[in-house]
Amino acid sequence: QVQLVESGGGLVQAGGSLRLSCAASKSVFSINTIGWYCQAPGKQRELVASISSSGSTNYADSVKGRFTISRDNANNLVYLQMNSLRPEDTGVYYCNAAGTNWIGVSYNNWGQGTQVTVSS
Repeated sequence: QVQLVESGGGLVQAGGSLRLSCAASKSVFSINTIGWYCQAPGKQRELVASISSSGSTNYADSVKGRFTISRDNANNLVYLQMNSLRPEDTGVYYCNAAGTNWIGVSYNNWGQGTQVTVSS
């Protein structure tokens, strides 16, 4: 199990920036995949960006070139830098940790989410 705590959400005007943080209870370097998901009102939760233990990253087409996911191994943090925000980026952003531990047990843990609201 991995406990995750998100922070950094808020209200911002279109074109602005926010940086979300996800604090993990274990080394983020050891987690197979850490992802940021967004759940907009009335919609399903969707992957925004992810980073693997090897450092490879993956982004939804809608955020490529605007969002950057990064990892601070020393402090067990994962960030989502969001620039050029749009009203359609509005939603609750969740951090997710998924993978298989050293004894072969799978895990898939979520944080409580942080609200991001982008006004037009």
